[in-house]
Amino acid sequence: MALRQSRMLGPARLAGIVDVPASTIHRVLVRHGVNRLKWMDRTSGRVIRRIETSRCGELVHIDVKKLARIPPGGGHRKLGRAAAKGSTGMGYTHIHTAIDAYSRLAYSEFAGTENTVNCVAFLDRAVTWFTECGITIERILTDNGNGYRSHAWKHRCGELGITHTRTKPYHPATNGKVERFNRTLVDEWAYTRLWTSDSQRARTLDPWLHRYNHHRHHTAIDGPPASRVNNLAVYNT
Repeated sequence: MALRQSRMLGPARLAGIVDVPASTIHRVLVRHGVNRLKWMDRTSGRVIRRIETSRCGELVHIDVKKLARIPPGGGHRKLGRAAAKGSTGMGYTHIHTAIDAYSRLAYSEFAGTENTVNCVAFLDRAVTWFTECGITIERILTDNGNGYRSHAWKHRCGELGITHTRTKPYHPATNGKVERFNRTLVDEWAYTRLWTSDSQRARTLDPWLHRYNHHRHHTAIDGPPASRVNNLAVYNT
């Protein structure tokens, strides 16, 4: 167990070190609840406390993902680093996301930097969107960004009747569902094409989100997110 926690190795590689069959090691890892590396914090090796929910809206994860801006004509992915050298330093766009822990239904938008004004404004729009989907947000989990530690954020959550919880500092895995969504966002949308501009990529976010929510099979829930939301499937067009 010490090797598993300190070096984050799988059964096959551990078997070569301790001279025990990989199948035996796997059974031991299952018994201790650490058979999946994604359940462990990569910094400390500790098991991440998995948050279980039983209904939509019980917990919504919120986070911001930064993407490098794409200069007109395309960035280095399209033009090559040499050709795009003069276009570096354009800064970032910020995608704010709210994802329901139970259904994995996600709402994302370009909402500016992580300052208080933008975070509170995004919260309002996210609450409206989830309400239209028939979901009432009860609790929100965020990281410790300045926008989420502000008085304005706390006050607005109170007005909306939402309980706000922050992750433990330097442990982003606690907010794992939205962190995983961010990786999907990057792998299946943001970097899947050779975009010629930032605006070209931005126009495709909503269609991609619709596919994610209504069509993309999510292995953890054995179906698309919309399938876990009462009556939402009827809006799948």
